[in-house]
Amino acid sequence: MFEMKYCKNIILFIAIIYSCISFAQTKSNVLSGCQSEVLHSNILNEKRTINIFLPNNYQANDTVTYPVIYVLDGGMEEDFFHIAGIVRFDTQPWIARFPNSIVVGIEGNTRKRDFTFAVPNVDFLEKEGFQKSSFPTYGGSEKYMGFLKDELLPHISKNYRVNKERTVIGESLAGLFSAEILLKQPDLFDNYIIVSPSLWWGQQELLKNTEKLLEANLRKKVRVYLGVPNRDEDIRMYQDAEAFYKIIGNNKKMDVIFDYMPEELHSTVIHQAVYNAFKKLYPKTAYSK
Repeated sequence: MFEMKYCKNIILFIAIIYSCISFAQTKSNVLSGCQSEVLHSNILNEKRTINIFLPNNYQANDTVTYPVIYVLDGGMEEDFFHIAGIVRFDTQPWIARFPNSIVVGIEGNTRKRDFTFAVPNVDFLEKEGFQKSSFPTYGGSEKYMGFLKDELLPHISKNYRVNKERTVIGESLAGLFSAEILLKQPDLFDNYIIVSPSLWWGQQELLKNTEKLLEANLRKKVRVYLGVPNRDEDIRMYQDAEAFYKIIGNNKKMDVIFDYMPEELHSTVIHQAVYNAFKKLYPKTAYSK
């Protein structure tokens, strides 16, 4: 039985990948499976590749609307495929963990610039184990947040059948950026899946201002999943995440889940964390409802 279920999941995952690759290669306009488009951003003054996975029963002229899950590292060579696979798995009728959903992946070709907030200098990088040259550009998160709020989200709302529920997924530097959105523009999303966030950036400035930013900006109820890998790999990163959790966990407008995964590393945590996040945020399935 286990082998049969395992084979079914492998076949499903391969089918999703094949479908996505086929749509990407042919540039099909059919609104099913996966497709890619290029969106010009006036705010960023550049073009950005957007990858989109649509539910099997999606119809452009239907009245049904869908939640949207935004993947910050959402390129074809990043996290798009396997997160789309998790969403497809969890929304199958015999599982039905949560409603059929649209997945939007934003290719992260300039992630060090886009996912970091402005700092006076990067002298702190060497203390964190990085060469300054490894961050040739940085500090563009304010513009990137504007791109999401004023260009990408309206574009998806205008061109696809979406409802008001939105989720964002980010890991590492994208986790830092997800945390920054949560603190500065929390109304943009309803669910925040933040994995192994790089809260060390800017000498922990975001972490130090967490409570103040929430008090100033949080107006509605949000749900937050915070996933972290083995603490022994990077004790400072774990402690930062734990400190972040203790602050946001005390806020009455937040439902917060802290998920420690000792068997995962920073390099491996994203897939397990996203699977866990959906399981913990949506604990009931078709058989348990």
